[in-house]
Formats: sequence, structure tokens, C-alpha cells
Amino acid sequence: MSTNHPDPEATGADTPYLDFAGTTPYEDYVQADVLTHLQHLRSDDPGEMVFLVTTQVMELWFTVIVHEWETATRALREDRIPVARDALKRSLRELEALNESWRPLAGLTPAQFNSYRGSLGEGSGFQSAMYRRMEFLLGDKSASMLVPHRGAPRVYAELEKALGEPSLYDETLALLARRGYAISEAVTTRDLTKRYEPSPEVEAVWAEIYASDDQNDELVRLGELLTDVGELVWRWRNDHLVATRRAMGSKTGTGGSAGVAWLEKRATKNVFPELWTARSHV
Repeated sequence: MSTNHPDPEATGADTPYLDFAGTTPYEDYVQADVLTHLQHLRSDDPGEMVFLVTTQVMELWFTVIVHEWETATRALREDRIPVARDALKRSLRELEALNESWRPLAGLTPAQFNSYRGSLGEGSGFQSAMYRRMEFLLGDKSASMLVPHRGAPRVYAELEKALGEPSLYDETLALLARRGYAISEAVTTRDLTKRYEPSPEVEAVWAEIYASDDQNDELVRLGELLTDVGELVWRWRNDHLVATRRAMGSKTGTGGSAGVAWLEKRATKNVFPELWTARSHV
């Protein structure tokens, strides 16, 4: 005789379908079982779990944001500004969620962080390939940043490809040039593997666009979306700096980085620089 008795509350007409031959369709789509078994702790400290999961969540947000910015970059290349704007708008909400990811780690004391810091070995967020792709899309490029990934052929190839491709800002400036604005060939044909450097002529173009009588012009709105992205990237860098200061002060970072000194240097840099400086001339 079967001892399985149906749940009275599970027999109504509005009850979802519960009997699947294998895994659930939800699991097949989300791969939750894979995600929730990727946490391989290296210490006995209970705080390591939140550090590891938070870092993994950050990597997932990096992946989504890269997708959005690559979508926007292609759309700008094809003069599809509404598609680019939609992707940038989504990325703003994603950047806000990414920045909130610091909250579980922001209050770590030095003793709490030290309790599992040794488990990281030479590991450092500086080595994140997906974050590096984000930086490349922002125009912050350097061939030396490929070096840590030489031992991972697929990752290295993806980064090498991204290094040589136009950034989100490169495609924006190419769009302005096609619209007749005074963007010289020195800007539009620059070496894409190098970090973008500010240009007085680009600053003058943005000042001209922002001085327009029509503040709903699509280029003004595009500039504001890029400025929103730049602001949230700046906040990300500063939140990273503050969390690191609280957890480890001025000690050398994991992976041999300069720790807080390196982050302080990064926090002073604005992405899409002329969008900020042009405002002084409007």
C-alpha cells in the first residue's frame, strides 16, 4: 500500500504542475543547481561564504553589463540610437545593483577579513577578465592587462579581441563625426588598443551639443546617459576603495597589487572625460 498521501492544499485547480520526469524547467533554464554548488570554501571561517558569493554575484553583473554595453556599441555603429539608449538605460539599473553588492562587505573589520584573507592566495579582483572587458568598453585599455590571462587561451583570446575593438565612447565619437561635428581623423582613427586620452576638440563638440536650444535632442540625451554611466562607474570605484580601506587599511593588496594606493589612483579617473569638462564651457 502506498504511504504517499496527496496534500489537500495541492489538489486545487489553481495548483501549479508539480510532476516532472527529470529536472524542472526552471532548473533547466536558470541552472540554479550549478550556481548554488560553485562555492568551494577554503577556510573554516563562516564569513568566507558571503565574501565568495558576493564576488561571484559581482562577476555575473559584470557579464550582464558587458552584454549591454556591447549591444549599445553595435547599435551606435549602426546609427540605431534608440536601441543604444535602451541598452544604456538597462545598464544603469544593473550598475546600481552591482554597486549595492558592496554592502555585505562594506562593514568588514580587519580581523574579520584577515580570518579568511589567506585563502585568496594570490587571487585578486584585479585579475577579473570580465571586469577587464568592462574597462576596455569604457576606453580604459592596456595590453599589459592581458598578461595575467596568458594561461587561459579562451579568456585571453576574448580579451585580445576586445582590446582591438572600438569602445563605447569610440563609437559615440564616430557617430558625432558622421553627424557632421568637428571630430578629426586623429580621434576616429586612433590606435584602439591604447587608453583613450581627452581631446580639446571633442570637449568643444560636447559643449556645442549641450548648448543646443533643444535639450531633448537625441545627442543631448545620449550624452546624459553616458554621463550617468560614468557617474556610476566612479561610484563603483569609490565604494571599492572605501570597502578596502575598512577591511585592510593601506596594506599591500592580494595578488601583489598596491591595494588602497592603486584604488585611490583609479578613483580619480573619469570615464568619457570630455562629457565632464565640457560643462564648464556651456
